[in-house]
Amino acid sequence: MELDFYRHGLAEIPDEVWSAPGLAVLNLADNRLTAVPARIGTLTGLHTLDLGHNQLESVPAELGSLPNLTEYLYLSDNQLTELPDALCRLEKLRYLSATDNQLTALPASIGSMRSLRELRLYHNQLTALPDSIGSLHALRELYLRGNRLSTLPSSIGALRDLRHLDLRENELRTLPDELLSLPRLAKLDLRWNRRLELPSWLPELEAQDCVVLR
Repeated sequence: MELDFYRHGLAEIPDEVWSAPGLAVLNLADNRLTAVPARIGTLTGLHTLDLGHNQLESVPAELGSLPNLTEYLYLSDNQLTELPDALCRLEKLRYLSATDNQLTALPASIGSMRSLRELRLYHNQLTALPDSIGSLHALRELYLRGNRLSTLPSSIGALRDLRHLDLRENELRTLPDELLSLPRLAKLDLRWNRRLELPSWLPELEAQDCVVLR
């Protein structure tokens, strides 16, 4: 079952959501939500949840208790400053988007989300990535444009399935040698990192599309 409340002007989640049998897809995008109740954890059939384009300053830890949330979780374009550690219990989730927020850090336990294939975090305030990012072995696409990253952890070299790495508009100064260890990397975008010193090994990178213009 799917419920679509896209752009309904909602200030709170409608009552019918809590009584919908077998609810699998819930779209609450582009409303005026300022909070999500802990009760969201009772929607155990959800595999897709869209909370994007609201006014959320936080999301409840109970999101991490949704056993079937395996497809998509959209948290983009809110006012989030952090993601709860409990969110990292979503070990089967494949797609997470938390773009256009005010995140300053990621949970250290994000490496537990081992099924993630696509992680979108552009336009936040991230200054560093946790070492555990290297445990996301299924990750294929990582979008980090428009943050405040000055370095990358060496563990990024463990992302053996990574194909697309977007690092535009950061404050990178150096790149870890471990990027050479990414056998499937097809696109690396480094534009608008004005302080970046390009490493001597960059020509050895086998990415088909490596954009380094500053």
